[in-house]
Amino acid sequence: MKIVRRIGASPRERGSATGQSCPDIFELTDGNFAVIGTEATAQLDAELPPDASRADYERIVVITRDTLLRAKAQIPDA
Repeated sequence: MKIVRRIGASPRERGSATGQSCPDIFELTDGNFAVIGTEATAQLDAELPPDASRADYERIVVITRDTLLRAKAQIPDA
């Protein structure tokens, strides 16, 4: 599994002064996506709706609204 490309604007393009420590979204060679975000499993796990679940090896991460909105145009429809 490898990163194919960034989805959306880079952290620097979104206003990060250092461009090194910000949320990001990447498309992977297998078609999946990797997300860099703030780990929030402890805060949000109990908030999941009844029809959602999380495996022990999965984590809930938060990305900024701006990160996702800027990536929207580059996310494939299929």
